[in-house]
Amino acid sequence: MYIISSAVVLTACESRTYEEISDNTPITGVVTYNKDVKPIIDANCVSCHSPGPEDLRTYSQVKGDIDGIIDRISRANGDPLKMPQGGSLSPAQINIITKWKADGLLEN
Repeated sequence: MYIISSAVVLTACESRTYEEISDNTPITGVVTYNKDVKPIIDANCVSCHSPGPEDLRTYSQVKGDIDGIIDRISRANGDPLKMPQGGSLSPAQINIITKWKADGLLEN
């Protein structure tokens, strides 16, 4: 009995990263800016990127900088150019933004 209890405790204490446990399910539907991308940008980017030269408050601004955005959100943790500063988007959020580009950057 002691051996089984020890095995359960050791298994339960397994350390996993956020990336390993976050939802990274492939996206099957079409991704649009207003429905899928805008909420991510508003919650994670607009507080620093508005107003100014790197403004991300509108569809056209985000669409125009999509390559830069994908580059910055996809960088490794610890990279000083990774965005958002002081954190990271989840793999699911990054997948939504990259799929939006692959789907043609649709607004609605």
